[in-house]
Amino acid sequence: MGLASPDSIKQLSALMEELEEPLKNTFQNVHQGYQNETLARFLRAREGSVSKAHKMLMDCLNWRIQNEIDNILSKPIVPVDLYRSVRDSQLIGMSGYTKEGHPVFALGVGLSTFDKASVHYYVQSHIQINEYRDRIVLPGACKRYNKKIVTCLKVLDMTGLKLSALSQIKLLTMISTVDDLNYPEKTETYYIVNAPYIFSACWKVVKPLLQERTRKKVKVLSGNGRDELLKIMDYESLPHFCKRDGSGSGSGSAHYDSSENRSCFSLDHPFHQELYNFIKQQASYVNPVGPIKHGSFHVDVPPPDTDETLIVKTIESEMHKFGDINGISHSVNGLKILDS
Repeated sequence: MGLASPDSIKQLSALMEELEEPLKNTFQNVHQGYQNETLARFLRAREGSVSKAHKMLMDCLNWRIQNEIDNILSKPIVPVDLYRSVRDSQLIGMSGYTKEGHPVFALGVGLSTFDKASVHYYVQSHIQINEYRDRIVLPGACKRYNKKIVTCLKVLDMTGLKLSALSQIKLLTMISTVDDLNYPEKTETYYIVNAPYIFSACWKVVKPLLQERTRKKVKVLSGNGRDELLKIMDYESLPHFCKRDGSGSGSGSAHYDSSENRSCFSLDHPFHQELYNFIKQQASYVNPVGPIKHGSFHVDVPPPDTDETLIVKTIESEMHKFGDINGISHSVNGLKILDS
């Protein structure tokens, strides 16, 4: 287990036995019956330190209670047209499973615009997908493959990545912070595909800043990555942007409506249909009579740690340099990434 030794897991487990309600209930929602594996994740995220992992886990549990995360799967984003707008501008979906049974999540990093709804809706949507993954998808994968599966795999499409992406770094930092502090070590490997020069330039300077365990998880593939990804998953599980000849995922989710290349980002994809219907069903259990309340589900996002702040500032600096070289620095003048 590397940084999570059996002895450190045992020590952390002893500390967690002292939990009282409601911390115990929310901890059960976190570990889903795989307590040791969950403790190991938090230990790895804190380089094997039992005391730091315990603090991180307790902070996570308190964050869940304070923000009612256990109930977030009963808070649909309505009306459905608004949710469709979120899906069309926050490109994320699930395309299938690896041969080992890990769920494959796809992210359209370069073409996500995050401009169709408030920040709160995007954060809400992201956490809902996390919770659905952990409470429904991963337990389902365990049954489907008859084995222990507690992590997923992510394929990140960099098509369309431009200097204007700087305007999204604040929101992406918020989402990344939520994941780092409350859903650590849930991704087995990050595969980067369709990477333009601007990504390669940033990656060169950011890579040395990452911890070794994170660096090892990131694999930058040639072109759309299809040949490499087919070694670990069947063709049917490839994200749509890896199936096409030539790079790119098009200019949004609506470009893939054929049965073979249907976009896993789209609300019409089976994954999103099942997710949305599940959330609406849960909402009806909570409030079987009254109408579903409109409005986003506000979540407090903790500030990023020092390492993440450094990485964001490095990306900002590198992209500014890229803009200067290409004579387009005016497009980001005066931009503040970490303003509250």
